Amino acid sequence: MPGFSLYELLVVLAIVAIALTIGIPVFSGWMRNQRLTVASNDFLAAINLARAEAIQRGRRIDLIPRDGTDWASGWVVFIDDNDNQRIDLGERIVFSHGPIAGGMRLQSTLTDSRKPYLAYNGNGRTRTNASNQTPQLGTISFLLDNKSRRIKLNFLGRARLCNPESDRTCTGPDDSS
Repeated sequence: MPGFSLYELLVVLAIVAIALTIGIPVFSGWMRNQRLTVASNDFLAAINLARAEAIQRGRRIDLIPRDGTDWASGWVVFIDDNDNQRIDLGERIVFSHGPIAGGMRLQSTLTDSRKPYLAYNGNGRTRTNASNQTPQLGTISFLLDNKSRRIKLNFLGRARLCNPESDRTCTGPDDSS
């Protein structure tokens, strides 16, 4: 009667165990990298949406953390009618994103760092609360374990996503290239 011997079965199980031992750490690293990439791409999309809405509407559009203090809690793009950077009754929410994956941190180094926010005026440039003419530029970093992604905001309000491991122009949290 054809079949597998005990030795053949043990060899197959040993090969499977070796493959899993090698594959699981690689797969978990890949998953962490994907979470980092997805979160940073989602944030970049929200920045681009805020900028496009500001240009389309010809008025200020804000991007703020959902809880008002921590980007990791999620973010909201909205029309801030009274410029208080809080979503008040009657103010229109354009887009809302939920919290990011557990263990991930966001750090922002921006011109006006008193509180986390991005605001675009009607010509598509970032602005600070102090002045419509002072740009809000800098870096927003996404950190997970020993990996990171950065979104750089330049003087014109344009954002770009970069990986400090593979892009030399992405190094340094305080430059605004």
